[in-house]
Amino acid sequence: MAVTVDQVHVARQPILDARQQVFGYELLYRATAAADACVETNGSVSARVIGDALLGIGFDTLTDGRRAFVNLDMQTLLADASGLLDPEQVVLEILESVQVTPAVVEMCASLRQRGYAIALDDFVPGSPAEALVPLARFVKLDVLALEHEDLLRTTRRLLAAGVTVVAEKVETADVFERARAAGCSLFQGYYFCRPVTFSGRALPANQLTQMRLVAALNQPSVSLSAIEDLLKHDASLSYRVLRSVNSAGFGLRREIHSIREALLLLGLDQVRKWSSIWALAGLNQGPSELVTMTVIRARCCELIGQALDRSDNGAAYFLLGLCSLLDVLLGHPMETVTRELPLDPEIHAALLGTSNTARRALDAVVHYEQGRWDEAAAMATALGLDADSLPEAYADALGWARRLTHGAA
Repeated sequence: MAVTVDQVHVARQPILDARQQVFGYELLYRATAAADACVETNGSVSARVIGDALLGIGFDTLTDGRRAFVNLDMQTLLADASGLLDPEQVVLEILESVQVTPAVVEMCASLRQRGYAIALDDFVPGSPAEALVPLARFVKLDVLALEHEDLLRTTRRLLAAGVTVVAEKVETADVFERARAAGCSLFQGYYFCRPVTFSGRALPANQLTQMRLVAALNQPSVSLSAIEDLLKHDASLSYRVLRSVNSAGFGLRREIHSIREALLLLGLDQVRKWSSIWALAGLNQGPSELVTMTVIRARCCELIGQALDRSDNGAAYFLLGLCSLLDVLLGHPMETVTRELPLDPEIHAALLGTSNTARRALDAVVHYEQGRWDEAAAMATALGLDADSLPEAYADALGWARRLTHGAA
């Protein structure tokens, strides 16, 4: 029986190293928005679902050249879906639900011999998955489920076996430090994109200026002259814009010396979004992935806004996504960082958690990026959007953010 995959549903969660730089991404995918897992009984069909999900968007777009951690259930593992995947690009992650049978051990040994890196998901010390440790390159530990001494003991044993230990469920800075001290070298969780307890110190003037610049650049009615004036007052941004337009990629026969000429050549929309990324990068006090995540959110929100009724929703919702991680970027409560920004009242209320249309759009994007398909679909339905709107917007945003950030670099 042929299976047609009309739409692929893929999200990603970053895996960071000890310096909080992105090592790779775990790809979260389903055959349909309603599916909780890949549950096809035919291994080749399940493999095709994985292939369609990955190839439908593309490895380069999804991972930007980093390793992709791809989940394998028992059916897919035993069907040997690895033929669809490049061992240089992927880590095959054996889910905790896989029963460790002789056939599973044999398949993992074969995959390792063919050059594939294997990861064990949600590894439990003393479980049947111990038989797979000698074949694994990565082992993921739920650091919230292990007492400190158990974490130390397990990590030391795994390190002695030559395994790289990945800490899962890292949700706070304290948990991150505890896992790092225990010997974990890779980290996965929401610790870098969730609010933490903040002190009452004031925002530095330069950060406040950059925040106002980001907001002003993205006002729906901003004119070319206003953008020109904003950029002229920031030497760093002016230099970047002029350097970009004079780069070899544009192939101009003469050098451009004025911001206005650069705006006309690059386009107002392109410059304002490049400049927003540069300004956000200057604000960033945490992992660089935060800026990438912010740009993806902004584009997703923009596309959702365009799908809604009012004509100005696209620009307003782009700013909504752009500001959605300001509290984490700056280490201050959202109420503090948005107080001085010239935001539309609906957008400001949404950023503070008010349940309005803008907030539901943002929540839909956040749920989707974290692989919470049911919540994302419910939010999309509440907005009156088609079920395919979110996966289409997310796939578009991944490619758009990659092109934009590479161009802005």
